[in-house]
Amino acid sequence: MNRFTITARSGRARAGILSTARGDIETPIFMPVGTLGTVKAVSPEELKTLGAQIILGNTYHLYLRPGCDIIRLFDGLHKFMHWDRPILTDSGGFQIFSLAKLFKITEEGTRFQSHLDGSSHLLTPEKSIEIQRCLDSDIVMCLDQCIPYPADRDAASRALERTTRWADRCRTWWQENDPGRSALFGIVQGGMYPDLRQMSAEALIDLDFPGYAVGGLSVGEPKELMLEMADHALPLLPDDKPRYVMGVGTPQDLVNLAAMGADMFDCVMPSRNARNGQLFTDGGALNIANARFKTDTGPVDPQCGCYTCRHYSRAYLSHLYRNRELLAYRLNTIHNLHYYLDLMKRMRAAIRQGRFDTFKKEFILDK
Repeated sequence: MNRFTITARSGRARAGILSTARGDIETPIFMPVGTLGTVKAVSPEELKTLGAQIILGNTYHLYLRPGCDIIRLFDGLHKFMHWDRPILTDSGGFQIFSLAKLFKITEEGTRFQSHLDGSSHLLTPEKSIEIQRCLDSDIVMCLDQCIPYPADRDAASRALERTTRWADRCRTWWQENDPGRSALFGIVQGGMYPDLRQMSAEALIDLDFPGYAVGGLSVGEPKELMLEMADHALPLLPDDKPRYVMGVGTPQDLVNLAAMGADMFDCVMPSRNARNGQLFTDGGALNIANARFKTDTGPVDPQCGCYTCRHYSRAYLSHLYRNRELLAYRLNTIHNLHYYLDLMKRMRAAIRQGRFDTFKKEFILDK
């Protein structure tokens, strides 16, 4: 059974250990996104070298391709992709909302057309957990109803009420079919309405999940509103359970959210931005395609100890990227993932030393 232990506090920021059958996870933690059973451009061995403790897999994409029939041949996603550390899988709800050609939500679930071939599928709460069981995920997410921004209050209220009912159904299937093998997280919804966020959190807490997530953020709302909603929702969640803010975000976002008590994060930004030539540093992001880097003999970041910065210059990375050489994507991704994971390591150290507020102020001011 998964356990979460808080080992240090600094203000509202917490350092902890989330124990799973496949290893302990030190929090706060960033989870690289492995949509199709791969974190784009890097191998599982490189992820371990970078310090990745857990990665995220995508239920929607893996269900459509390669499908559970193939993944069951390997007894789950871990052996299929050669990764023996924990995996968290999302429910598939957001991808249906954002990618499916057509979809219709009913109380039963969501019927959608695949973005790959237009085939019709029905994803129910039970089916979502069943797929995640096929993937043998260590942390599984309840199916929730995603809403766009902006959404009126009535739409947000109806969505959170359905999300709560679906969460109850997810929990029932999980308890009956997956006892003790994984941890199931409920997802707080409610749009940009603080009272609805509180209503959602209270209803999910009554269902007593092993962990909780804050969903429906970074969906187009202003940054200030995103942080306001997170700041309101996070303290509503149980202190002794892990808190996961889904799909967010920039390095500054992660520092701000950790200061509010968030423990877990995921985002495609470090890998996607790497493939677009943007490299993260404490001094801000660099666009490696910028003409000024064509003759720059220094590393991306002189303070960075990643493989890319130890061996390659900005000029070489600029050359690779301008010519769309595949090595550019690998080296850029290694740097960005190292940056994110090292930032988590520095945040954990600051919390343990009781100086997270100072760390946050210095980090934000550096940008």
